[in-house]
Amino acid sequence: MLWFLEQYAPDPVTAAVCRLAAQDEARHVAFSMAHLGEHIACDSGILLKLAGAVRRRHDVLQNTAGLNAEVFDALLLVASGSWQASDLRRVHERLMRLVREMDELRQKRLLHLGFGEPEAQELSSLHTRNFM
Repeated sequence: MLWFLEQYAPDPVTAAVCRLAAQDEARHVAFSMAHLGEHIACDSGILLKLAGAVRRRHDVLQNTAGLNAEVFDALLLVASGSWQASDLRRVHERLMRLVREMDELRQKRLLHLGFGEPEAQELSSLHTRNFM
């Protein structure tokens, strides 16, 4: 999402902040994936614990599961830069592609950690309304 915001930022400062935040987040994700990979290599039971944690988090935050309409609308307006129907349609398509790509990336990471495809799909679907 941060790379999307960097691409469609309304000004250079916002674009720079989003780019730097995205780079930082990419480092955190890479570190976390490597860290989890090392632990899972030593104890595959950690996968069960991780899946349980994701499900418990979803249960506690179930009222915030899925895509938040307000976040989606804000991204749509910022990225379109206008209220023109043609601009909104164009960006809406790109935003829907972003949602699919984020789901695919979550699933890819879960598969990389050792989850099976059905479980990766299920766990990815439990993201919270802020795209996390």
